[in-house]
Amino acid sequence: MTQEELADKTGLSVRGIGRIEAGRIALPRARTLRLLADAFGLAGGERDRFCHVVESKASSALARLGPAQLPTYLEAFVGRTEQLSRLDAMLPVSSRHDSASMVIAIDGPPGVGKTTLAVRWAHRVADRYPDGQLYVNLRGFDGGGPPVEAAWALRGFLHALDVAPQRIPADLDAQAALFRSLLAGRRMLIVVDNARDSAAVRPLLPGAPGCLVLVTSRNQLTGLIAADGAHPLKVDLFTDAEAAQLLAHRIGNDRVAAEPAAAEEIIRHCAGLPLALAIVAARALVHPQLRIEPLAHELRDAATRLDALSTGDPATDVRAVLSWSYAALAADAASLFRLLGLHPGPDISMPAMASLAGLDPARVRRLVDEMVRAHLMVEHSPGRYAMHDLLRAYAVEQARLGDAVESQIAERRMLDHYVHTGYAAARQLNPHLDQITLTLPAQDTAPEHIATYDAALAWFTAEHAVLLALVHHAVATGQDLHTWQLARTLGTFLDRRGLWHDRLTVELAAVGAANRLGDATGQARAQRNLASTYIELGRYDDAYAHLTNALNLAARTGDVTRLAHTQGSLGYLRERQGRHSDALQHARQALRLYQEAGHRVGQARALNQIGWYHGLLAHHDEALTYCRLAIGLFQALDDREGEAAAWDSLGYAHHQLAHHTDAFTSYQRALSLFRRLGDRYYEAGTLTRLAESHYAVGDLAGARAAWHDALAILTELDHADAEQVRARLRDLNDAEGTSAE
Repeated sequence: MTQEELADKTGLSVRGIGRIEAGRIALPRARTLRLLADAFGLAGGERDRFCHVVESKASSALARLGPAQLPTYLEAFVGRTEQLSRLDAMLPVSSRHDSASMVIAIDGPPGVGKTTLAVRWAHRVADRYPDGQLYVNLRGFDGGGPPVEAAWALRGFLHALDVAPQRIPADLDAQAALFRSLLAGRRMLIVVDNARDSAAVRPLLPGAPGCLVLVTSRNQLTGLIAADGAHPLKVDLFTDAEAAQLLAHRIGNDRVAAEPAAAEEIIRHCAGLPLALAIVAARALVHPQLRIEPLAHELRDAATRLDALSTGDPATDVRAVLSWSYAALAADAASLFRLLGLHPGPDISMPAMASLAGLDPARVRRLVDEMVRAHLMVEHSPGRYAMHDLLRAYAVEQARLGDAVESQIAERRMLDHYVHTGYAAARQLNPHLDQITLTLPAQDTAPEHIATYDAALAWFTAEHAVLLALVHHAVATGQDLHTWQLARTLGTFLDRRGLWHDRLTVELAAVGAANRLGDATGQARAQRNLASTYIELGRYDDAYAHLTNALNLAARTGDVTRLAHTQGSLGYLRERQGRHSDALQHARQALRLYQEAGHRVGQARALNQIGWYHGLLAHHDEALTYCRLAIGLFQALDDREGEAAAWDSLGYAHHQLAHHTDAFTSYQRALSLFRRLGDRYYEAGTLTRLAESHYAVGDLAGARAAWHDALAILTELDHADAEQVRARLRDLNDAEGTSAE
C-alpha cells in the first residue's frame, strides 16, 4: 500500500505517514494506531505486535527529538562571570561520570537576574542533554495569581513527553512516578523557575542519573539542599563594574562616556539591582537623543525612587517585583519588615530589631531568618543585617502605609534603645563622664547590657554609622530630646577616633535641639562641645564664640562645674592659638572652680593642663610638679584617659630637661594607655613627641619609626597635623642625605 493510499484510509497526511515510516513522529496515539492497524487489515496478535513496534519507533523518535522549551536566549546578557564559571565547574566531566541526576538551586533577591542567568547557562549546556529541555515557571512570587501547583507543572511535563491526557494519573505521587519512569535512561535538562519552596520542586525531580535540574527561587531552598543533594548557587547584586558594563552594553559606551557622573549616580541609586538598571537603560533607549542626567536626577530622591523605576508592567516594575516577596511573608514577618522602614540604617543588629518590634529576641530571630531566606535582608556581617537601597525604599513606603500609632510607638522604642545602650557604653568608655538624666525607655524596649570597656568600644564601632543616621533622623522627625542625648553618647567615641567632622554634625544638631527645648544647662553643654570640635578643626573664632555663649549660660544658671569645664576649654583654645600664658590663666581658673565644686576629676584635669602649659612656657620644674600631682589623682580616681594625658605631659617636661630615659618611660606609659583606650588622635600626638626624644639622643631609626606611625594615624584621620609630621620626616631625610620617608 502506498503512502497516498494509507493516507486516504487513515485520514492522516502523506507527510505524517512518511514521518511514521521514517520513525520521526513524536505523537503516537491509540486512535492513530488503531486506524493504521485497520488500514493494514491486521488483527489479533499481529495487530498487537504492529502497535508495539510503531509505539517503540515513536518513543525512540521522541528520545531523539525531544521537547525544547527553554525561554529565549538573550544576547544582551552581561556579567555573572564568576557564577557561570561555578556552574560550569559543577557539571561532571563527561556523561560517563553521571551517577545521579544533578540539582542546582539558584537563589537571590528579587530582580537580581536569577532566571536570566539560569536560562543563559541552560542554553550553553543544552547540547549535553540531547533528549531535550523542559521549562516551567512555578510563579512562586507573582502578584498575578497563586503559585503553580506541582500537579499542573507535572501534567505540562508529561504532555511535552507525549503522554496522552487519558494516561496521566490524577494523583500527584502517581504523576511524579510516571515522570521519573519516562526520564529513566534519558539525558534531559529541566529548568524549574521561580519556586516558592523546596516542596514545590521535589515532585518535579527525575530519579534516574543523567538529568540536570536548574531551580531558581527568591528563597534559600535549604530543604532541597539538605534532603535532595542540591548544589546551592547564590546570585547577588551587581558590583559597580558589572553595573557599568550592563549600562554601557544597553545604551552604548559613547553615552556613558559622555556623562560619567550621571552614569555613576544611576549605578549608585540602582543599588546594583540588574532589573533597576535595565529599566533605566530601557528609558534611555526610548529617547536616544536625550542626555542621561535627567534619569539620574529622577533617582536622587529616595522617597520617589521607586516611581522613577516604574514600567507599568508588573513583571518588570521594581516596586511590583519587590512587593511579591513582601506579600509572601508571614504576617508577623511582614510587620517587622514594615517597621524596619522606620530605621535609618545603614544596618541593624538583632537586639535593636527586638526593641524596634517590641518582641522577644528569639521570636525576632525567627522572623529575621524568614526575611533572610526570602532575600529581603542579608546578614552582611555576624549579627548585623541590611537591605539594599531599593528594598529599603520599599520598606519605608510600607512603613508610611502602616498604622501611624504603631509606627510612632516603634520609633520611640528604637530611639530609646540606642540612647540607653549608647549612654551605658559611653560610661564604660569614660566612667567619669558627666551624668545626664534619661527618661525611662518605652515599654518593650530592651537596651543592650554593655558591661566592659571592650564591649563598649566594639558597640560604638559597629553602630557608628547607625548613630549618625539616627541623629539626622531624630532632627528630621522633631525628636529634640533624643537628638542631644544621642550626640552626648557619641562624643567620647568620636573624640578618641578623631572623627571631628562627624562630631561637628552631631554637635550642631545638639545645639539646635537644646535651643528648641529651651534647656539652659543642655545649651551650655552643647555649646561647649561644639566649640571643642571647632578647636580640633582649627576654626578658632567659631570656637571662641560658642565658648562665650557657654560661659554666659553656665553663669546664668549658677552651674560652677559647667563654668569650670568652659574655662578648661578656653585654655585649650588659647593653647592651640599659641597664647600659652592666657591658656595657663584659664587652667588656673578652672582648677579654682573645680575645687569650689568638689569635682575631683576636673581638678586632676586642670592640674595636668597647668603642668602642660608650664612646659610650653619653659617652666619645666613647675611642669613636673603639676603633672605628677595630676597623675597621682588620676590613678586614685582610676581615670585612665586623664592619666594617659598626664604621662604625656610629664614626658614632654622630662624631654625639655634632657631627662631622656624618664621621657621615654613616660611616653611609653601614655602610649600604652591611649592604645588601650582606642584614642587614635592622642596616640599620634604622643608618638610625635616620642619621635623628638629619639631624635634628641641621635636614635634616627627610632624617630623615623615613631613619626611614620604618627603620620599613618593622622593621615587616616585626615588631620591637619599630618603635614607637620611630614615636614619632620623630610628634615630627617635631609639630615641623613636620603629622600625616602
